Amino acid sequence: MKVNLSPLVVGVMNWGHWGKNFTPKEMAFLMNQCVELGLSSFDHAAIYGGYTTEAAFGTSFMNSGLNRSDIQLISKCGIQYPCENSRHLVKHYDYSAKEIIRSVEQSLVNLQTEYLDVLLFHRPSPLMHLNEIVEALTQLFDSGKVLSVGVSNFEQSKMDLLRSVVPIHFNQIEFSLSHHEPLTNGVLDYVQLHHIQPMAWKPLGTIFSNTNTPVLSQLLSQMSEKYQCTVDALLLAWILFHPSKVLPVIGTTNIERIKNQKNALQVKIDLEDWFALYEASLGHKVP
Repeated sequence: MKVNLSPLVVGVMNWGHWGKNFTPKEMAFLMNQCVELGLSSFDHAAIYGGYTTEAAFGTSFMNSGLNRSDIQLISKCGIQYPCENSRHLVKHYDYSAKEIIRSVEQSLVNLQTEYLDVLLFHRPSPLMHLNEIVEALTQLFDSGKVLSVGVSNFEQSKMDLLRSVVPIHFNQIEFSLSHHEPLTNGVLDYVQLHHIQPMAWKPLGTIFSNTNTPVLSQLLSQMSEKYQCTVDALLLAWILFHPSKVLPVIGTTNIERIKNQKNALQVKIDLEDWFALYEASLGHKVP
């Protein structure tokens, strides 16, 4: 079934050991702040924090005062990540039925929940075995442990392969003003054609890494003034303009920046301004 998510998805990759290393109290506070803003969908992956962030979030959620029905939980499986909390020697992918089920059940224990709203296959594997995936998802759907399924970083051929045996409702891809290849490589066309909703990770791209051209920097400054919003809200509004109804996955852990980025939902960019930003990022006129 298709699950409805909040218009901005809150990415938690940087909440734990791979980022701010928040205390349970700090995590619970940030959860509540996000939910109060109407940002109720939280994006996880089994590997985040070296397999530790889901459990930290779960403990914090149990002390947050929030109800499970207040939020939507997304997690990802498939990547086998070498770190101190795993036995793996090399990064690889495992989409066997046994591993998919094991990973989901471990995520449920870590997150202290009975179900995932969305399960994503984290990255495509050259060795995906469809019968294994069908076996796992049949069990997970029938038991109510997973409500909806999607993919992450999949291109067309791998989506075609997976869609031959299971409905796909989401594809989480890298997409931003500085990483705009999905506009032209067919991915955003494909998801519209097949009613798959895209999520965008790293939606601000590299705009704040001082690699912009003077033309793009000046244009962003001018347009943020025109639309009376911060540059990060403008960048999200540029993504949200796309007809595929992209859900940006915001990665900041700063509540003031989260509030600024939520303002993107109120910014309506003019068509020519959208193309002006695209042109400035391309460095030449659109073809």
